[in-house]
Amino acid sequence: MATNTQIRQGPRNKRPCIFLLSPGNASGVKGQRLLNPDSQFQLALRLRESGAPLGVVYEFISSLYFRGKLQYAEYFQCPPPGVAGVHVITGAGLMLPETVVSIDQFRRLSAIAIDADNPDYRLPLHRDLCRLREVANSETNVVLLGSIATSKYITPLLSVFGEQLLVPRDFVGRGDMSRGSLLLKCCSSASPLTYLPAAGLTLNRKPTKKKLKAA
Repeated sequence: MATNTQIRQGPRNKRPCIFLLSPGNASGVKGQRLLNPDSQFQLALRLRESGAPLGVVYEFISSLYFRGKLQYAEYFQCPPPGVAGVHVITGAGLMLPETVVSIDQFRRLSAIAIDADNPDYRLPLHRDLCRLREVANSETNVVLLGSIATSKYITPLLSVFGEQLLVPRDFVGRGDMSRGSLLLKCCSSASPLTYLPAAGLTLNRKPTKKKLKAA
């Protein structure tokens, strides 16, 4: 069942569209501040005491870039009936940004290496991608908002969605902060980005040694 909360709804797309967002990196300064048991700021206390939505946690860690991805995805999502339009790629597979996580759950998520060759990451993701493919018909565009320069997202997503997987054309050659600003501007102007088939990009990614079966 779709549970994404749509704060704003952008122009309807000609084709159904769902978004897959790369996560924030908890190993940075903000991530370590959040996970520090002595931190007393509001989000750190909330995460330790009652938990916090995953999207809010990643917005804090990744700042402008994740905020841009999440706002853009919420604004331009156009999922098929009964399917959530925004999903976050994590070490435990796909999760909804509104999912409340405890500090222990977030520590476990952050400890799993996001690497296409790491089965602890790849297998849960493959399982959830296959489930998503079953409920999202073949006419649905699947858009990755995340790194397109390495194999960690592109390889597992292509293995399931193939030509359905798209990436923003303007992500090529841009840094994270520039991408975040661009995405927020798109929401302000109600103008979605142009997408390219991920399968047509030449990336610096290692070949997959073996195929994975859906769980």
